[in-house]
Amino acid sequence: MKIRLEVIKDVREICQKHKDEPSPLIVILEEVQEKYGYVPVELQEVISEETGVPAAEIYGVVTFYSFFSLTPKGKYVIHVCLGTACYVKNAQAVLDKMCAVLKIQPGQTTEDGLFTIEAVRCMGACALATAVSVNGKVFPRVESKDVEKILDEFRNQEAK
Repeated sequence: MKIRLEVIKDVREICQKHKDEPSPLIVILEEVQEKYGYVPVELQEVISEETGVPAAEIYGVVTFYSFFSLTPKGKYVIHVCLGTACYVKNAQAVLDKMCAVLKIQPGQTTEDGLFTIEAVRCMGACALATAVSVNGKVFPRVESKDVEKILDEFRNQEAK
């Protein structure tokens, strides 16, 4: 992937802004993720050059924490909880239906860049099982039959 020069310049500026902090790596990665939606390997290399942290270590951090992504995410990020409470309430069927309707698998983004599906281990909403969130908006007690309605809510926002 070819990263534009202005993006590289921005990332260098982000690194410089945080260079005097005791442990700036997470803060830098968060800011890059917030600004660009993901932290590709090419930008990790720029961060490595600026901070002196080995690229392999940066890659390890990015792949360890689920809130970082190596690829662009959709405008709407769907989290389907597969924690114990949700799982026993048929969360796998909800996830399977989401994947079937959107024609993608967990961790993937639709071709139009609108939706990304992520299976998560726990959202802390056990009393609402099966819990699904879209960009932080939680949908409680979701069943397979609710999937189309949830997706349509966000598709309709795009149509406006």
